[in-house]
Amino acid sequence: MKQFLGAVCGASVLLAVPAMAETTLTIATVNNGDMIRMQGLTAEFTKKNPDITVKWVTLEENVLRQRVTTDIATKGGQFDVLTIGTYEVPIWAKKGWLVPLANLGADYDVADLLPKIKDAVSADGKLYAAPFYGESSMVMYRTDLFDKAGLKMPEKPTWDFVIDAAKKLTDKSAGTYGICLRGKAGWGENMAFLSAMANSYGARWFDEKWEPQFNTPEWKATLTTYVNLMKDAGPPGASSNGFNENLALFNAGKCAMWIDATVAASFVTNPKDSKVADKVGFALAPNTGLGKNANWLWAWNLAIPAGSKKTEAAEKFIAWATSKDYTKLVAAKEGWANVPPGTRTSLYQNPDYLKVAPFAKLTLASIDAADPNKPTVKPVPYVGVQYAAIPEFQGIGTQVGQQFSAALAGSMTVDAALTAAQSVTEREMKRAGYIK
Repeated sequence: MKQFLGAVCGASVLLAVPAMAETTLTIATVNNGDMIRMQGLTAEFTKKNPDITVKWVTLEENVLRQRVTTDIATKGGQFDVLTIGTYEVPIWAKKGWLVPLANLGADYDVADLLPKIKDAVSADGKLYAAPFYGESSMVMYRTDLFDKAGLKMPEKPTWDFVIDAAKKLTDKSAGTYGICLRGKAGWGENMAFLSAMANSYGARWFDEKWEPQFNTPEWKATLTTYVNLMKDAGPPGASSNGFNENLALFNAGKCAMWIDATVAASFVTNPKDSKVADKVGFALAPNTGLGKNANWLWAWNLAIPAGSKKTEAAEKFIAWATSKDYTKLVAAKEGWANVPPGTRTSLYQNPDYLKVAPFAKLTLASIDAADPNKPTVKPVPYVGVQYAAIPEFQGIGTQVGQQFSAALAGSMTVDAALTAAQSVTEREMKRAGYIK
């Protein structure tokens, strides 16, 4: 209570005035660059909302996912705002674990969100999370090495072209490899890449009856092509390489091509990070002519757990952090090249951004090419491009990733890896009751 002196009939008295109630928001987030930057700008939010205090819990991705999942499943109430991926949103919305975001403010402009990203975080026409940044995947390649070899990268390359070019561009004696691809085991590491590649080969995780499909010719073609390509044109020890390791190799000039997240484009073209910054071109992820490119779709999003008693304050924060004004704030402080990409149509129409982001149009085209509702050539019962949006997928995807990483390392054959993948997936799907 605040007090001040007042006068009543000549006598001084103390009057009590209630202080403004303060709300503390506890926000769980991932320890990547864009989120660290958001924390640094929090004072701009609290300046406009003096009745709200923000407390950050910043965690490594796997730990974040574990903590947040446990908290929301047990209704622990530890967090008021969660940072979650497109994988969790439809699953948790269906379970009633998230609050629909209906009050983001008149000037938020939900219609400006990129349709593919917006759909991935919506259920039954309602937005259940607000995208902070979005990505797909694409080919990043060395224009100087292509010119030297007399090769021209098509805007929509086929796998046949990529395989042929990778072999021609490999010079192991000089430490230059034709292609760098993820090999480290994990549902979000090698399986993000391999699931997207499999989609382009006509493969799928499950058929319409939830039967696993690793015993099909399409998966055999995918894994055989991948293992042979990496053996012929990839770097040594590729089964240990994830996103960060391949980024370091590419920036050091060791990779002629790299197929990975579009968000990497700003790193490989930044002269502070990359030795080849002025020699990088971009193309859509490859296809085999079946109508699907080998690219994924992902976003990190902010959401509110159901049962939260601070929904109003949480929505205010989410609206601020994912707004067009936030993008302008980052641009003013850090430059347009560093704004969170992949969420709003207006960013890809902004001349200031397009001027400093040579990868912008390809990023947008890659996001548009991914379809979480129809991710595969043949019909499937799941949504999600590089994952199946079912709770069991994390565990299954990581176990399958371990088999495929072993095939890449040469410690098991492609056939043995596919047989093991089929077996483990069948076992888990039976245990979960999807199949008998």
